[in-house]
Amino acid sequence: LQGAKKSMSYEDFIDLAASYDIEGIEPTSYYFPPDVTHEYLRSFRKRAFLLGMDISSTSVGNTFTHPPGPNREKEIANVKKWVDNAVALNAPCIRIFAGNVQKGSTEEQARKWAIECIAECLHYAGERGVILALENHGGIVTTADQVLSIVKEVQSEWFGVNLDTGNFRGPDPYEELARIAPYSVTAQVKTEITPQGGKRQEADLGRIIDILKKAGYRGYVVLEYEAKEDPKSAVPRHLQTLRKLISA
Repeated sequence: LQGAKKSMSYEDFIDLAASYDIEGIEPTSYYFPPDVTHEYLRSFRKRAFLLGMDISSTSVGNTFTHPPGPNREKEIANVKKWVDNAVALNAPCIRIFAGNVQKGSTEEQARKWAIECIAECLHYAGERGVILALENHGGIVTTADQVLSIVKEVQSEWFGVNLDTGNFRGPDPYEELARIAPYSVTAQVKTEITPQGGKRQEADLGRIIDILKKAGYRGYVVLEYEAKEDPKSAVPRHLQTLRKLISA
């Protein structure tokens, strides 16, 4: 969608998604131009709506592990900007990151700072009706324990987890997914999984959907495809599999 290897525009992406007869799409912030306008985002959501699709959520790339200061304020401002962009998209949720431990600080400090940043952004997001979803995306949220150490400290009805099924790399990723699933407000399913000490392998999609069902999850299931097979042949097949599992 961007750079020298761009293969389609975002309009092409919307049209392709509609051809798969899916219910919603999750446009990722990284593929919009940095100066994207609300006018464009509203036209984006209109195009999706006219093709029968919701904007299930959107995203922002952020690092919330900086100590108080200019870097931290810049990250908070960017998340707030994307909350406003989510409103323009009519996206009810935006997924956020925590970040890595910064040089000269400890994980305990990084977690404290991340919680403070999340709390500040939640006040802004909640007033605009947008849920913030913390993704299990490495750094200080590499494991289920680390995710939960933040989630259980944040007290807000506008906060939850974005469960990414391919990001845990412990001995039993499925067990970790099951532990954070009850807090999930969005879910991204990858078709591969990498247990600790093992090679990347095909994910058990049936087990993943069962984890979500047992947790009472009723939101969108987003296919985030990153495997080597050509997505134009692989994505339709995986969508068909997920449809059958979800409706079973």
